[in-house]
Amino acid sequence: MKTITIEGQLRTEHGKKAARQIRSQENVPGVIYGGAQEINFFAPAKAFKSLVYTSEFQLAEVKVDGKTYKCILKDLQFDKVDDALIHVDLLELVDDKKVVATLPLKFTGVSVGVKEGGKLVTKMKALKVKSFPKDLKEFITVDITTLELNGNIRVEDVKADNMEILNSPRIPIASVVMTRQLKQEEATAAKDEKKK
Repeated sequence: MKTITIEGQLRTEHGKKAARQIRSQENVPGVIYGGAQEINFFAPAKAFKSLVYTSEFQLAEVKVDGKTYKCILKDLQFDKVDDALIHVDLLELVDDKKVVATLPLKFTGVSVGVKEGGKLVTKMKALKVKSFPKDLKEFITVDITTLELNGNIRVEDVKADNMEILNSPRIPIASVVMTRQLKQEEATAAKDEKKK
């Protein structure tokens, strides 16, 4: 799994004034929680770019004060005016403690319904899962080969080893819908059938 290394520094001062001071130097304050203790730190804004501006699920290795923390991104805050990143929440991964993470979906195969002229519509891009850190993956693979025209794949159809999927089981993830062209062809075929 892709891991991004972030070199951070321990925050000694807290409060709005201290946070503004950190941001004025193009740094972003953050917090690491979920481990033995909460770590308040800051790092250059550009260090977070590849972690924040991606649809991929990645790990962050944050180095603060001589220690390394393995984390996942939990929450972000952006400035309402200029959309700059102003705060990052990271969850420390502890081997024997389950974590909740959002993993992207990767669709594989070519659907039977698409081969028949239908159009694949993906309704969800990611699923929320609960698992031990060792079982986390970059993405969850969903095979759509057997998906038929007007058919759905639902959350309950997804197989994720050693993970508990937290989304509602009946929600559709992907479906194959009829295209306008296919509907017209069927309507024409039905008219021809009536003429006979």
